Amino acid sequence: MRNILTAATFGLATLAAPSAQAEEAKQMVTILTSEEPQTQLMSMVLTMQSMQAGAGAYVLLCGPAGDLALKEAPAAATAPQKPKGMSPQVLMQKIMEQGATVEVCAIYLPNKGVDQSALLDGIGAAKPPAVAKRLLGDGTRIMSF
Repeated sequence: MRNILTAATFGLATLAAPSAQAEEAKQMVTILTSEEPQTQLMSMVLTMQSMQAGAGAYVLLCGPAGDLALKEAPAAATAPQKPKGMSPQVLMQKIMEQGATVEVCAIYLPNKGVDQSALLDGIGAAKPPAVAKRLLGDGTRIMSF
């Protein structure tokens, strides 16, 4: 009987641990580098879900994913996807409306050959020291795609 109670207690503790960790996460950092539209959209879906669960959100777009931030984004960034008919760029903008900060990597603009004016309103270039501080912050969870 004692072994059964110990196993049951351990099992309950194990089930409770993930929710306790989720409650501790106050900041979500999403690092997106993928050029694949479904991956881009899913990263935005999970970022939005994290915000709805109470986390603050910061999105860093690097490499090909930086194209999501462009006013003249490629079709892959703006094409609606199933099942909700949402594009990665549109959902990213909705996340921004909900309070998320979105930035492109510091080296994106110079390597793309464009300046800040090519980006959607509200999106800037990240400063590496500030990004490092975010990544190391207490209660921060990092998703990378």
